[in-house]
Amino acid sequence: MDLFSSAGQEQRKKEAPLATRMRPESFEEFVGQQEIIGPNRLLRRAIEADRLTSMVFFGPPGTGKTTLAFLIAKYTKAHFEILNAVSAGVSEVRKVIKEAQERQALYQQKTVVFIDEIHRFNKGQQDALLPALEDGTIILIGATTENPYYEVNAPLLSRSRVFRLLPLAAEEIEVLIKRALTDRERGLGDYHAVLTPEAMEHLIRVAEGDARIALNGLELAVLTTEPAADGKRHITEEIIADSVQQRVLRYDKSGENHYDTISAFIKSIRGSAPDAALFYLAKMLKAGEDPKFIARRMIVHAAEDIGNADPHALLIAVAAAHALEMVGLPAAKIPMAQAVIYLATAPKSNSVTKAINLAMTDVEEIGQGSVPLYLRDASHPGSQQMGYGKGYLYPHDFPGHYVKQEYMPAELRGRQYYFPSDQGYEKELKTRLEKWKSANTE
Repeated sequence: MDLFSSAGQEQRKKEAPLATRMRPESFEEFVGQQEIIGPNRLLRRAIEADRLTSMVFFGPPGTGKTTLAFLIAKYTKAHFEILNAVSAGVSEVRKVIKEAQERQALYQQKTVVFIDEIHRFNKGQQDALLPALEDGTIILIGATTENPYYEVNAPLLSRSRVFRLLPLAAEEIEVLIKRALTDRERGLGDYHAVLTPEAMEHLIRVAEGDARIALNGLELAVLTTEPAADGKRHITEEIIADSVQQRVLRYDKSGENHYDTISAFIKSIRGSAPDAALFYLAKMLKAGEDPKFIARRMIVHAAEDIGNADPHALLIAVAAAHALEMVGLPAAKIPMAQAVIYLATAPKSNSVTKAINLAMTDVEEIGQGSVPLYLRDASHPGSQQMGYGKGYLYPHDFPGHYVKQEYMPAELRGRQYYFPSDQGYEKELKTRLEKWKSANTE
């Protein structure tokens, strides 16, 4: 099915944005995603052989998800339907399925249903597709910028193959720009535009792998630039910067970007890379991430990955969270940045994390154990009659405020959880514990 073959659509195509007009009409024109659509690749073979199964294309904007769907529409002999994920209700989904059933029964023709931004389909809409996918009435092609493993129902995903599309490489964006500049039928060839090397580099950089941003920014730059005396439109870096305005910050606060960015943030702090950590902090704040979420993660990290190597780290993280509550954004970005730098440059130790995990494991596998009588609460007269607290040695009554005494339940005697490292202040704690341990063995 040619999506632009009906009356009036050809004219609308000519008036469409450059990114739409330059949409590839064959695999030979398709740029990027060669890992999935290159010659002899699984998806390419399936499309050319018209042996499609349901699939979901997942990737950032401008990477070719919709273009692939249009190519499938061109190559397949199946009937091609498009559903709007925003406006289509369950009734419309059922109508498409019913028509597909009739088409299959009368003409033995398959039906491919393309749903762009499928993550916007609610659970009811997605569930309505399942029976038709199960019995082969329809072949689903979904496209989404969100991670489908978070946003699409598991039963629907289990019946589909997920293909991940990556941002286009710089050289691939350059190919598309040069093609648009020279194509006289669909592109800007008749405008005789010439980009300076700096303009080309800037346009590629701000596009960040998004072909749509690159092409539509290019079109605006060309159309708003007057021809020079030589008849050419000379596009400078300043013109491109003015046309594109600013790079688009892609960030979904509940999906993959959210998890990937906070992961990179914490790993940068753990890896003692303050500059990277500050970048991810700025990215999250700029994108509208909940600053309290960031502050909570910093508090956890201070104990998890720094711990007693620098006990002040936890205090600094808590102080930054308190500052956020007191002054709010944007002012709180400064104490938050201070905390990030402190955490990233602090000595690191995960001994505390290991210690509590070992203790939790023993509680689960060995049990809670019996508290020794001399450690039990003896504040109640009845408890004293049962011998609670009897024989307890009060450390402050002894030199150095320490006395040899067993504190573990009998079932766990000899167990050790905390193994201090040689990092920062924890090195001093290690020396102190070793001193006490040697006193216990004398």
